[in-house]
Amino acid sequence: MSQEADTDGSGSDLGRRAATRRRELGLTREEVARLAGMDPGYVAYLEEHASRMTRPTLDHLAGALDTTQDHLLGADTDLPPGTATTAAPVATTTSLPPSRCMRLIGPGGVGRIGLRSDSEPAPVILPVNFLVRDGAIVFRTAVHGLIAGNLPDEVAFEVDRVDAATSEGWSVLVVGRAEPVTEEAETARLRQSAPLRPWAGGEHDLYVRVTPRDVSGRRVGGRALH
Repeated sequence: MSQEADTDGSGSDLGRRAATRRRELGLTREEVARLAGMDPGYVAYLEEHASRMTRPTLDHLAGALDTTQDHLLGADTDLPPGTATTAAPVATTTSLPPSRCMRLIGPGGVGRIGLRSDSEPAPVILPVNFLVRDGAIVFRTAVHGLIAGNLPDEVAFEVDRVDAATSEGWSVLVVGRAEPVTEEAETARLRQSAPLRPWAGGEHDLYVRVTPRDVSGRRVGGRALH
């Protein structure tokens, strides 16, 4: 088995969290192994098979991945992002150029779409699984759902990432026109190039494309106070 095999669809939750964190940092298994004082094959085993670890092993792995034991164990799943911040930073906020913003959200994931609805007194904000294809944000939704019923329209789309272990994070805001994809040929193309699998239950047969008009973002970081 290749040491860089994708482990998202197999193994334990702990292993998937470790593999996901490693990819977020842009590290290879060999690099993690060196940082953790482990054999690369053992790192592969931990990602692909291990359902539990000894505390020393977990501590070394968390340190190499610049995160916490609780995050790898999933103990912070029910906490809002940033709740378990472990450092006291002198925060520095940096504006991000649009090109950098699009690279940050390029891998896809979960974002939040904000749109206007005639049936609601305030803008509606909903989480969706998305991918970026050909410079546009693409997601799937219910044909007769709230999102589809208020398109086409100008929307806001926000994606962020908060790392509680390092007290750092970033946020990207995309403003643009959201339109349902109604052409059969284009829908078929997206099914091939954007294999989205929404987390929420129910039918999500309608593809929606958000074409960016304005893209902005910022990164917040800092150093720990001693």
